[in-house]
Amino acid sequence: MTYTVKRLEEFSDWLKDLKDGLTRQRLNKRLRKTQFGNLGDVEPVGEGVYEMREHFGPGWRMYYVQRGDALIVMLGGGDKSTQQADINRAIDLAKSLED
Repeated sequence: MTYTVKRLEEFSDWLKDLKDGLTRQRLNKRLRKTQFGNLGDVEPVGEGVYEMREHFGPGWRMYYVQRGDALIVMLGGGDKSTQQADINRAIDLAKSLED
């Protein structure tokens, strides 16, 4: 199974603004694996939004929704310290996709 991974502008801005280039590389590698069907460590966080968890640094999280069988829409990201606010924002963004 392969997926098309679409990045919302908010997600792209978050990833681009990360100060650590190695972190950006590792998260981009995770997204490439996702395209080939390897979603890795994911958990539902509510209202159709999922959290991709990366267990390095401060505990990076990337939030997404799946549309249909083959489309992943990346909503936003953060780390463990901002997790609940990041989840709330991702849910709001997911709802706005439906409008």
